[in-house]
Amino acid sequence: MSSALTVGLLRVVIHMPENGSLKSKRQVVSGLLRRLRQELKVAAAEVGELDRWQLAELAVATVSGDGRQADRVLAAALSFIESHADGAQITDVATELVPL
Repeated sequence: MSSALTVGLLRVVIHMPENGSLKSKRQVVSGLLRRLRQELKVAAAEVGELDRWQLAELAVATVSGDGRQADRVLAAALSFIESHADGAQITDVATELVPL
């Protein structure tokens, strides 16, 4: 007996014009990822732009038995990033729902 399974993926690129070093970028990004994981119970990591001070590429993943729920979690994650990114601007967003 198998049940539906959906993996939801969100990729967000944020621009942080106030950052002047990799250290300050890491502080902002690591705090944001930690809060995302705690509040929304998702997997979250920095996956790109690792050596650029003012850019960060973040990925968020969730797994659900309901595609609509996975989509809601990703939308909540994007809203969370928008409201907690400390002046950062979102420059690119991509979402994907993968049924398994």
